[in-house]
Formats: sequence, structure tokens, C-alpha cells
Amino acid sequence: MRRQDPLILGAGPAGCAVAIALAHGGARPMLLDHAETVGDPLCGGFLSWRTLQQLQALGVDPFQLGGHRITHLRLFSAGRTATTSLPQVACGLSRHALDSALRAAALDAGAQMAFDHITAVEQGVARGKKHDWRSETLFLASGKHDLRGAARPRRTADPALGLRLRLAPTRQRAEMLGDHIELHLFAGGYVGMVLQEDGTANLCLALRKSALTRAGGSPHNLLAELAARDPAMAARLGDDWAQARIETIGAVPYGWIAEETADGLYRIGDQAAVIPSLAGEGIGIALASGQQAASYWLELGPAGAARFQRAFAQKARRPVQVARVARGLAESPLGGLLAIFATERIPATIHALARMSRIETAPTAIPATNSH
Repeated sequence: MRRQDPLILGAGPAGCAVAIALAHGGARPMLLDHAETVGDPLCGGFLSWRTLQQLQALGVDPFQLGGHRITHLRLFSAGRTATTSLPQVACGLSRHALDSALRAAALDAGAQMAFDHITAVEQGVARGKKHDWRSETLFLASGKHDLRGAARPRRTADPALGLRLRLAPTRQRAEMLGDHIELHLFAGGYVGMVLQEDGTANLCLALRKSALTRAGGSPHNLLAELAARDPAMAARLGDDWAQARIETIGAVPYGWIAEETADGLYRIGDQAAVIPSLAGEGIGIALASGQQAASYWLELGPAGAARFQRAFAQKARRPVQVARVARGLAESPLGGLLAIFATERIPATIHALARMSRIETAPTAIPATNSH
């Protein structure tokens, strides 16, 4: 199938953001996703204040979707805890609710949508199980899942993994979490926990493979060990957590940034930059990359892909590097204690780190050239 307008591979936040911006610019983009039913992806259940502003500019208000208001950060490490306010109000919202609203906004803006399981990309071609889809421009928005022909490097001695549980609504959890996002730090990883729109508690773990190996390779064993060592974690898990389904994702290339790309291939979202999850800025990067990529395409067409990639890499570098440093501290016992100390005694340090790990959303000047 040959198209003149751009083809967007993935209808998550990055794909929908670029679709909305392209449609508003007069294009007729096609969103191509493997799932007709909107799922609930593992990552992205916390929306920062900057991300809320980005979403509102796209016509999506997370609080109108029932998003849970978050105003404070609470840290746990080695039996100690500390709390500080967030720089601005944030939100707990499931990816199912967010992605559903973004898809609707993209379709309302004039984007088209089709469904196929894409297995590989080549120049100007997305190879699917149903069809080969052809366009001069492909926007790669497949999230943390790589496609053959455009895979990111993942070789590391101790790769990062992600685990997620959705804990059922209970009065006890609601009272304990309240308007806080919590980070429970341990050697080799951290647990993030936040309430979402339906009262469930979204619990995500980011950890080194070695930390899971020490627990016998079992996510259940790891959680049980964390609960045994930490009464706060045990209280939040409660008695029903073992019945919850544990979702996993492997070999997450935290810290990776796309510096270059093929002609006509715009890499956006996690295919452009992968920020460590404790920053809570993954959705922000997805939206910012989608909107900036649309600006480049509307001005330069397929020829703008390489220029976009270099420009966005420069924009993403600071927040990703700041988050990498924070992740390194969070995964070490000494770093965890330093984080507790800073939160208790110098909260301005935590606020500064939070601000420095946000992606800049101001428009980036596009190099002067003839438009397509």
C-alpha cells in the first residue's frame, strides 16, 4: 500500500502527538498500530506538570479523564523516609485512559488509523503481517519495542528490566498513598507507586537484571523479599498482591538517545530517547518528540528526518543525563541515603533535579531550507 502522506508506526503518546500536529498542519497521516483495542502499557502511569501542559495543548485534559492529583514525593530507603512537595501538581493516570483519549484526539484532528502487526522496516516500507505499507516518510513510534531494521543497541552486562503490578483499590492503600508518588529505593533498583483514576495503585519496578537474579529470577520472590525487609512496602502490597498479574519488559536501554537516522525515518518517543523511569518524564519526551518531528516534516518533508534527530538529541541530552545520574544514586544504598538526606534537609536540590529532568517544550528553530 503506497501513501503520499506520512505513516506513523505506533498509536501511543508519541504517535498520536505527531498525528495531531501533522493533521493540524494540513497533512493526512495514517496511524498504524497492532492493537485495535487500546491496552494499558507498562510504563507512563505518572504525568509530570510539564506533561500536563503538553497534553492540554493537544486537547487532552487528564483530570477530566479522572486522573489522580499528585502533589508530593515520598522517598523510602533503608528504613528511612522523607517527603517533599513537587514543584507543581502532577497526575496519576493509566496508559489505557491516556492512550484512548489521545487516539480519539488524533482521529478528531483528521488522522486516519489502520491495524497491522509490523515486523520490520526498510527505507520507505513497513512490513506487516497483512500488508507492506509504503510511504516516503515513516514515523517510528513503537515505544520500547524494536522493529527489525531499526533496532536500538541493547548490549550491556547488567540490563535494566521493568515490572508492573496493578493493585486493587483498598481504603488502606488510598490512605497511605494519598496525593503522593512514592519511590522505594533498594540495591539494584527502585519501586514507584501512585494511585490512578480508578483507585488502583500502579506499582512499577525498574531494576537491574542482577537484582532479579539474586531473588532466584522470580518477580514474586523479589517482591516478597522487599516486603520482608521493609514494613512500608509490606503495608502497601497488602495481602492480595500475590494474585495480581505481574507484567514485564526486558532489556530497557535507559539513557539511549538516537543521534542519527535513515532518510525519511523520524524516530520519536522511546525510539528517540529513553529516559530512566524515576524521572517521570517518558510521556513528556514522547509528546515533545512527536510535536517537534511534525514541525520538521511540515517544513522539510522526508529530508528533515536527520536534522530533526540531531536537534531532538540535543534537546533530550540534559534531562536524560540528569535522570541517569539520579538512577545511579537510587540504585545504590549510599545514594539512597543521600537522597533521603537531600529531601529532608535540602529539598531545593530535589526540586532542581526534577526541573532539570523535564524536556524543553519550546519550539526549536528549523534550519532554513526549501520546504517539500
